[in-house]
Amino acid sequence: MNTEIDFAKMTGLAPAIVQDAATGDVLMLGFLNREAYERTLRTGYVTFFSRTRNQLWTKGETSGNRLKLLSATTDCDRDTLLFQVEVEGAGLVCHRGTRSCFTEAIAVTGAQKYGYDGIHTEVQP
Repeated sequence: MNTEIDFAKMTGLAPAIVQDAATGDVLMLGFLNREAYERTLRTGYVTFFSRTRNQLWTKGETSGNRLKLLSATTDCDRDTLLFQVEVEGAGLVCHRGTRSCFTEAIAVTGAQKYGYDGIHTEVQP
């Protein structure tokens, strides 16, 4: 089985979706270069590549809210990662002090809305 990640598609980076292994909640998205990827697998804690600071950073190294890697998978193109993690510390993953970075709702008009029962209804304009 080929476990090589294709870092070439995004100029040396691969996006990683971070998901809480216990709840399935999506916590954040970060980018890894090859060195961050190898460090993540070696240490068992998620390390990203900061595009703004141009350096590696291990999530939670200052806050204590570390991401303990429980499993790692890749998509069919081998250019995107999915990390299932256990959040250590207070459990606040986002730099804004929330558990997930995905807290900003976007209004969607003209789309179908699906409830938890799988039945859809038209969204009212």
